[in-house]
Amino acid sequence: MRVWLPYQSLAEAEARLGGWPAGIEVDVWGQGRVPSSADEVVYLAVPNYAAVPVWDQIEAAVPRLRWVQLGSAGFEHMLDRVPAEVGLCNAAGVHDAGTAELAVGLALAALRGIDKYAVDRLSQSFAPIYSDSLADKRVLIVGYGHIGSAIERRLAGFEVASVTRVARHARIDPPVHAADDLPALVGRADVIFLAVPGSAETEALIGAELMALMPDNALIVNVGRGVLVDTNALVGQAGRIRAALDVTEPEPLPPDHPLWTADYVTWTPHIGGFTRAFEPRYDALLHAQLARLANDEPLLNVVRSPA
Repeated sequence: MRVWLPYQSLAEAEARLGGWPAGIEVDVWGQGRVPSSADEVVYLAVPNYAAVPVWDQIEAAVPRLRWVQLGSAGFEHMLDRVPAEVGLCNAAGVHDAGTAELAVGLALAALRGIDKYAVDRLSQSFAPIYSDSLADKRVLIVGYGHIGSAIERRLAGFEVASVTRVARHARIDPPVHAADDLPALVGRADVIFLAVPGSAETEALIGAELMALMPDNALIVNVGRGVLVDTNALVGQAGRIRAALDVTEPEPLPPDHPLWTADYVTWTPHIGGFTRAFEPRYDALLHAQLARLANDEPLLNVVRSPA
């Protein structure tokens, strides 16, 4: 069974994966390198942050392909690109640590004014801020999956007043509210973490109506997808609502967009999972997937089965 993996060489692939099962034939590919075995490959893993360009190199020349493995938790950007007869697996779990760390880091930076001190440093003059703190804040986590639960674990040491969880459907253990409950919940939240995939269903999930229900100085922390937050509604709040964003809509923002200079926004350029924690975790996922392929077992993280 022929598989393509996103490494620089077979030696690197073997070292990082610890080898692979009998019956699996490995080629390495990506960033301009396309193996000659395109008519044989069955399982193809793409590198993180480069799924679209590397897929565009080969998408018309892989007649036996059955599975595409993404390096990202998000998969909506590939649904229309990968043919329906090809299954799609994401990397759920691989980015949990990095993204959850960034979510809490963004909240701290925004609440404590760390980003403003970084700017002040350039002028060699500091103006101390009597700031907010995560301590005693009422936290709402919207998207209580892998990343949402990882955010909650990292909040444990910050003495927040409460944590309320929201997912698509309600659950009991631990208690999780359904997304339909958001209008009743946002008014009691000081910090709102968003860790929801982008889709037609979640577009503008946090819009003008929900923002109007939030308390003054509520902080929205978005490490999901930019479309979750209505950008125009956020601008329209004129700082009554603050935001700490790793993602925006549109992305990237045009040069003249008001969020560039908004003092109520803290942000990073979509780097939630862009850490050295990614490689060993993706390696472990690929190792497990190859074992399952070799043993004809169901793959992990299937978000769309082959038609």
